[in-house]
Amino acid sequence: MPTLILSVIVSFLLSFVLTPLVRNFFISRGWVEDPVLKQQKTGNATATKTVPRGGGIAVFVSLVLTTLFFSPLNHQLIFIFIAALFNLIIGIWDDIKDISPKIRLVTNFLSAIIIVASGVSITFLTNPFGGIIEFSSYQIISVVLTIFWIIWCMNITGWSAGIEGQLPGYVAVSAFIIGILGLRFVNDPNQLPLIILSGALSGAYLGFLPFNFYHQSIQPGYSGKSLAGFMLAVLSLLSGAKLATLFILLGIPMLDAIFAIIRRLINHQPIYLGDNFHLHHQLLKNGWSRPQIAVFYWSVTLIFGLTSLFLNSQQKIYAIIALILLFVGFILKYYRRI
Repeated sequence: MPTLILSVIVSFLLSFVLTPLVRNFFISRGWVEDPVLKQQKTGNATATKTVPRGGGIAVFVSLVLTTLFFSPLNHQLIFIFIAALFNLIIGIWDDIKDISPKIRLVTNFLSAIIIVASGVSITFLTNPFGGIIEFSSYQIISVVLTIFWIIWCMNITGWSAGIEGQLPGYVAVSAFIIGILGLRFVNDPNQLPLIILSGALSGAYLGFLPFNFYHQSIQPGYSGKSLAGFMLAVLSLLSGAKLATLFILLGIPMLDAIFAIIRRLINHQPIYLGDNFHLHHQLLKNGWSRPQIAVFYWSVTLIFGLTSLFLNSQQKIYAIIALILLFVGFILKYYRRI
């Protein structure tokens, strides 16, 4: 536990110092997002004033420096940092120039390939009704599942990041819960990098949060959103394919993304194009304040995350069902149009 807490603190302090420097640099270069222009272009702007993006820079630097301070560099960390850096570069490009969603998807795929090349993949899944589903004899299935999982997580986090403070809060909680899971196997030296990475990721987004919370002075941008999903996906793989746990932690963003895909298919719209019918948009339209929406996302993540620490595989299925029922309840109450 001390290592986890220390990594959170160090990363928090680094991110807290670096974030305003990144913000000021982006402003000085004129790399800011105008919500009026974005609304005309995409129809899903939620910002209330012109602010810079680029939050992923402070998060990435804090994550890497903290991890290297507490953990020796190994083969897996090198590949993780290379993939994360590649993802960051693409993210900064998008934060400045607004690149095509198709290009982003291709680069998501390349980031996932780097992780698979490092030897990290889904080699098994725990059967909630008993036993383990092995993929050791079906390597292609393992590779495909891993790539899909990473790309999926990178995108769903981005889809639930429209409100100030929304994303950094639930990402920080999710990473910390995964770190606590790693503490169960603290005597396993392979778990130490996981614990440190989890703490560093949690602290980095916590340090970014004060500047992104209402009224925000900087946004995560694509660099911060995609990095969050990428790192959470990798952490879930390093922790022993804890996919169900991450699904519980990111339950609302996961279900919101599934609902968005279904909604867009029904309406004959491209699934990769944004709209303003995500859950946070609907809550905003129904009178919820921005801080209330952010705290709602954090609270659901924290409550279900802490609960997941005490659940076995079968009980996690029940937790996922409870999340689905909660989400359906919000759909029936707050969605004005599908």
